Amino acid sequence: MWLEGILVVIAGFLLQATALSRGGLALVEPLLALELPFTLALASLVLRRRLHTREWASAALMTAGIAVLLYSLSPAGGHASRVPTFEWAAAAGANLAVVGALVVRAVRSSGAGRPALLGVATGATFGLTAAFMTRMSESAAGGLVAILTTWQTYAMVATGLAAMYLLQNALQAGTLVAVQPGLTLADPVVSILWGVLVFHEQVRGGTWLLAASLGFVLIGIGTMSLSHSPLIRASRSGPAPPE
Repeated sequence: MWLEGILVVIAGFLLQATALSRGGLALVEPLLALELPFTLALASLVLRRRLHTREWASAALMTAGIAVLLYSLSPAGGHASRVPTFEWAAAAGANLAVVGALVVRAVRSSGAGRPALLGVATGATFGLTAAFMTRMSESAAGGLVAILTTWQTYAMVATGLAAMYLLQNALQAGTLVAVQPGLTLADPVVSILWGVLVFHEQVRGGTWLLAASLGFVLIGIGTMSLSHSPLIRASRSGPAPPE
């Protein structure tokens, strides 16, 4: 079972890297928020339990939010390979400082606050991993040698493992209901910031930012609603009797 899990993770990283090689970070990463409704749909098949109106509505709300967010921002351009090393260091350092602060605050917290904060820290670490993966994906045009001689490749592996470690600790600290919202929302936020501020991807401004904010709110509402689904909680404990 553990081998299958590792293969699934590797396949997911390869598909994500392929997507990032063809689209900007601010465009690709928000789409990963759709992982939650897809997980819910698969759980309904595995556990042989049907989805209810609230769950379909929440999934539709998330999908609409992502559509509004991406259409409003309309991200384009940007090149990770053109970013100077000192900018990489400064941006990665800031990202890690935020993650570290969240982890420290989580350790000092109790109750639902701990898994929630660890969920946000996990999402922020996945966002950093995606930034390194973007650079690795651009170097893939030079072949295997270029990938292996790009330091961001190794940074991607390190932060990816750190994100998985944080995720396991978050789930051990509390329920998926507490972890999922921060995890789902932090990743695209961090990725968009990397794409716009570091990779210089172009996005719309002005009133379009208000529309993008609305899209983000819709994603948040849909995420929190879906994370309360009995199917999501049941998928962690095993199959349930069919309804």
